[in-house]
Amino acid sequence: MQIAANTGRMVKVEILRQDTQGGNSYWQKFQVPYRHGMNVISILMEIQKNPVTEDGVNTSPVSWDMNCLEEVCGACSMVINGRPRQSCSTLVDQLTEPIKLEPMKTFPVIRDLQVDRERMFNALKKVKAWVPIDGTYDLGEGPRMPEGKRQWAYELSKCMTCGVCMEACPNVSEKASFIGPAPLSQVRLFNTHPTGAMVKDERLNAIMGDGGLANCGNSQNCVAACPKGIPLTTSIASLNRATTVQMFRNFFGSDHYVD
Repeated sequence: MQIAANTGRMVKVEILRQDTQGGNSYWQKFQVPYRHGMNVISILMEIQKNPVTEDGVNTSPVSWDMNCLEEVCGACSMVINGRPRQSCSTLVDQLTEPIKLEPMKTFPVIRDLQVDRERMFNALKKVKAWVPIDGTYDLGEGPRMPEGKRQWAYELSKCMTCGVCMEACPNVSEKASFIGPAPLSQVRLFNTHPTGAMVKDERLNAIMGDGGLANCGNSQNCVAACPKGIPLTTSIASLNRATTVQMFRNFFGSDHYVD
């Protein structure tokens, strides 16, 4: 099938740029040739090929992150027309012009639309967002997860650490310690896994302190923004119950926990 040629239409784009980490930001305007079905990544690629502003001034190519281009890796997150989302799955035909592209403000800007999502990955380390398997291979086949639980656990596992929910959350900011909705949802995911549940107490205790579950304001912006439709607020509600039980366990020293 032949790809549609240039239609003669030009797409107007405004990009908030920043040359260095910690540097001043500034807007630049561009016009790129429109093609049917093009996404925001296509716009950035056109500018990369010909980095000339709307006024005809030569400039440096715009810097941004991308990888899979299939809304799986989560790398190409940015704020598009005021809304955090994935630039690979955002089509030009769905946007009003001028299309405004900005880096996510929740994370430090490295350059232009590139951000450092280290705080999110550090939060995942804090809550031990993995299944501990060291030594378990000697114990034989592990317990099977009931099919009903496996199905909703799969929904939580769709998280691609894109950071969109963190950007949408009003309680996550540079000055706030809140770890954010994505790491919280991963606590529920790995605490549900039969092997992951071995360190359930550690994960719950990790979100019971400063920056944890109590810092959630229940705005529900996260679940509305999530590109994968993950039930983040449902996870947070479940964790509220689980941490309450854990609090009593810590106080009374009980070894028994009913899920």
